[in-house]
Amino acid sequence: MKSRRKFLAGSLGAAAGSRAQQTPGIRGYDHVALPMQNTDAMIAFYRGLGLEVRENPSAISVYVGNQMINFHRPELWRSKTFTLRAPAAAPPCGDLCFVWDGSPKALAAMLDKAGAKIEQGPVARQGGRKSAASSVYIRDPDGNLLEFMIYS
Repeated sequence: MKSRRKFLAGSLGAAAGSRAQQTPGIRGYDHVALPMQNTDAMIAFYRGLGLEVRENPSAISVYVGNQMINFHRPELWRSKTFTLRAPAAAPPCGDLCFVWDGSPKALAAMLDKAGAKIEQGPVARQGGRKSAASSVYIRDPDGNLLEFMIYS
């Protein structure tokens, strides 16, 4: 029994040590922030896509898995005192790509239900995962371009 405990302690310690030795650096995205024009339409649209939407006085937060998109309300991004943003950013300025985990037919049905018009696709693409994919493009109510990528 002692040897098993010793083995587990050594294994767990080694795993913790390897994490501690990782080089600090960028590990991924936490969120993206974009200015928003049509608040009510944007809330309804992103909820129609099946995403969790939370509201606060300055932004609408849309959750995609562990990531978030903050859409800044017009009162915020138009304010001269709000400087923590791209100076020239105004709707539409977003070009977002989502990974779709389902069939092209299921994607088309979901987009139809949300009232989205497909602008292009499906078309062959290579995404951030460095493998073959197919993409469908739509626009949200503010005119931001949304891409839905399906990996093979």
